Amino acid sequence: MPQLTLSVQESMPRDGHALLVGRAWLPSDDGPAVIGVRGAEAVNLTRAYPTASHLLNVAKPEEISSAIRQAPPLGRLDALVANSVEGARDRAKPWLLAPCDLQAVKASGVTFIASLLERVIEERARGNPTLADGARREIQAIIGPDLRGIRPGSPEAARVKDVLVAKGMWSQYLEVGIGPDAELFTKCPPMAAVGPGARVGIHPKSVWNNPEPELVLVINSAGTIVGVTLGNDVNLRDVEGRSALLLGRAKDNNASCAIGPFIRVLDDTFTLDSARRIVFETTVTGPDGFAITHTTRVGEIGRDLGDLASQLHSRYHQYPDGVMLFIGTMFTPLDDRGAPGSGFTHKVGDVVKISAPELGMLVNEVVHCDEAEPWTFGTGALMANLARRGVLRGA
Repeated sequence: MPQLTLSVQESMPRDGHALLVGRAWLPSDDGPAVIGVRGAEAVNLTRAYPTASHLLNVAKPEEISSAIRQAPPLGRLDALVANSVEGARDRAKPWLLAPCDLQAVKASGVTFIASLLERVIEERARGNPTLADGARREIQAIIGPDLRGIRPGSPEAARVKDVLVAKGMWSQYLEVGIGPDAELFTKCPPMAAVGPGARVGIHPKSVWNNPEPELVLVINSAGTIVGVTLGNDVNLRDVEGRSALLLGRAKDNNASCAIGPFIRVLDDTFTLDSARRIVFETTVTGPDGFAITHTTRVGEIGRDLGDLASQLHSRYHQYPDGVMLFIGTMFTPLDDRGAPGSGFTHKVGDVVKISAPELGMLVNEVVHCDEAEPWTFGTGALMANLARRGVLRGA
């Protein structure tokens, strides 16, 4: 199997004026640095902003831009990106991490109507992929191929619910898909997300799973969306399909969440409306020669980005360290990977690439979660490391 490689050209936004921040592991400090992008080099922002959470909570875009101009260089960006492939790193040199640290990592579900029916199908198939086709035909015979055009929480959505309840076809997924309240859940603990080039994990007992390529909103402690990035919310469809109460097992495993490569900070040149217009492509290529490509249009989401952020962060629930919020996916691959009717599932060695011209490319290889790099550097380790380095003043 060919060695995975990362290039700076693919990893970076295509326009040259993006305001980018992220994180890198520094072997010299045995810990992470908050970094910015300045031309062809990465710069170290840690002295001014010890954590990414702190940076995004207190600094305005112009202050971040000024800090990047003045910060000491960390190294060439191309070398940093190239050294980020897990399993091929020179561990004496820096590599990229997920661009978040202390922020809560949350996710939205069933936000794209195009994928809503697949969640219902998972439920009716009870996690058995061989029953999915029959469940799909049964549901579509009643409500059609999808529910596009129905605004969640609207009177029309309520009427659809009445019809489906009467036919015994209502579902908890339909409730969060077209009902008034969004599904919002914890994807993984702070510090658990992996970055570009890292391996992402699927549970070895899962036989039906897939990547979930998503836009990720960066929300500060005031509840304001201050940036965006890309994410892969790896999902075990068979586990969640058995019971929604198993969502935690389906979603939160070692290395089951990838974010990156950088956070693009919202500014005058790239606004929230710009994020709403993002179109990104996902490709999955396997060691067996399998390949699939999918295009996601953020504008097709059933709930606005601002609505998701306000449902998550409000006077009812605050996040003092900020939040990374996956907005949901419309990627539900159906292509048979094995026997007819078996549908798509990951194989070890799959490479997932999620790319947007405005944000760059997030690349990860799939392994079983017990074979990914163990997660050992958590919040306590970060605080101890920053204290030893003397950079916690004012943080």
